[in-house]
Amino acid sequence: MNLEIIVYLCAKITTDMVIEYEKDYLEELYNDGKCTNKKYRFQKQVVTKYQKRIDTLMAATRLEDLFVFNSLNFEALNNGFYSIQIDYHYRLEFKVRQEGSEPIVTICTVTDITNHYQ
Repeated sequence: MNLEIIVYLCAKITTDMVIEYEKDYLEELYNDGKCTNKKYRFQKQVVTKYQKRIDTLMAATRLEDLFVFNSLNFEALNNGFYSIQIDYHYRLEFKVRQEGSEPIVTICTVTDITNHYQ
C-alpha cells in the first residue's frame, strides 16, 4: 500500500520596512555619509552608527523585531513616536505606520536625530 502525503505550506509574505525621511539631511547622511547643510554636522562615528541603525530598521519586518536588540534601547515616546539609540549621546526618532492589506507594508518615517541629554 502506497501512502501519499501532500504537504501544503502557507507562508506569510513579509516585507522589510520601507524607510522614508521627514527631513532631507537625514537621507543625505544615510546615502552620502555627510550633509551639505553645516547645521547638521556629526562626527564620522555618529554617522556610521546612524547608517547601521537605518540598516537595522530596513531589515526589520515589523516594529516588534526591534525589541530583541538590547543595544538599541528601544523606547516608545509620546504621540506615536519611537526612538532607538545611535550612540551614548544621540537617538534616532521615528514613527511607524502600516499600509496595504496583504502583504502589509510597514513604513518607517525617520523624523530626527536628537541629542539625548539636551
